[in-house]
Amino acid sequence: MAIDYKSAGVDVEAGYEAVKLMKEYVKTTYNGGVLGDLGSFGGFYALDDKPDGDCLVAGTDGVGTKLKYAFVLGKHDTIGIDAVAMCVNDIVCQGAKPLIFLDYIAQSKLIPQKVADIVKGVCDGCRQSGCALIGGETAEMPGFYAEDEYDIAGFAVGIVKRDKIINGKNIKPGDTLIGLASSGLHSNGYSLVRKLFGEDEKSLRTYNETLGCTPAEVVLTPTKIYVKTVLSLIEQFPVKGIAHITGGGFIENIPRIIPKGMGISIDVNSYPVPNVFKALGELAGIEKRKMYNTFNMGIGLVLAVDPAIAADVVKACEELGEKAYVIGKVTDKEGVEL
Repeated sequence: MAIDYKSAGVDVEAGYEAVKLMKEYVKTTYNGGVLGDLGSFGGFYALDDKPDGDCLVAGTDGVGTKLKYAFVLGKHDTIGIDAVAMCVNDIVCQGAKPLIFLDYIAQSKLIPQKVADIVKGVCDGCRQSGCALIGGETAEMPGFYAEDEYDIAGFAVGIVKRDKIINGKNIKPGDTLIGLASSGLHSNGYSLVRKLFGEDEKSLRTYNETLGCTPAEVVLTPTKIYVKTVLSLIEQFPVKGIAHITGGGFIENIPRIIPKGMGISIDVNSYPVPNVFKALGELAGIEKRKMYNTFNMGIGLVLAVDPAIAADVVKACEELGEKAYVIGKVTDKEGVEL
């Protein structure tokens, strides 16, 4: 029997309905500084009314159930990188340079060395993205979390000139989609991953033929941080849109930057899909489209550019140490073609 995200306990449709219901309340908090009609991966707040004035871009996120593997494998020094990555990768999609980061760590019992390991990862992520960790909260909540378990969340703020915001509005049919390779699973789809790989330490440390290694070697690989690459690229090229491939995979995230009435066509054979997704696909037994609607499938960030500069952008990405591929194009028909 096929095992998909919903059968693993995650109902994305319920998530969409929750967002729809909360919108009426959220809008009551808006004031003149909120640019509610801009952006898709970060929240905007204008500091003035100038066309070239400064805008703050904020993002917040957690690590999800990837944390379960940190608990099982007793490794806590990289999970903080994920917390930073999930926030800063979102805000840099809008062209914003991350400035500051705050973390929140909650656990049943405060164990100093464990907290230090977690924060070490947060600091590693902040250095990779060029932002400062300026504060946070460490909460001890006995009886609330299971023994030896914790949660971590982050909040980042960046800045961009209003006339430099990247929001996809200039994207047109025929534009090229360039994918930057992910470092693996990143921090999404883990409810399904845990269902497929399990949470038994012995099994996780057992060699998997399709993976070419043990699951333990891949499930805690930190999320790749693309900030410095993106900031360099947008100084060199007129990038029209940037999508961070997180929950919902290709199917939900790339359309977030595409104007209404347009769609995308993806060539899934245009880049090498990492073994971890092949292994998960074999275990899940689900159709290709559901895989691309759950995981990043080896692409962590997608850029939309004019086809005339696509080759130059790919070359620049490679010079910056990224693996980059032309993975598709924008079409004049709504939807996602794989």
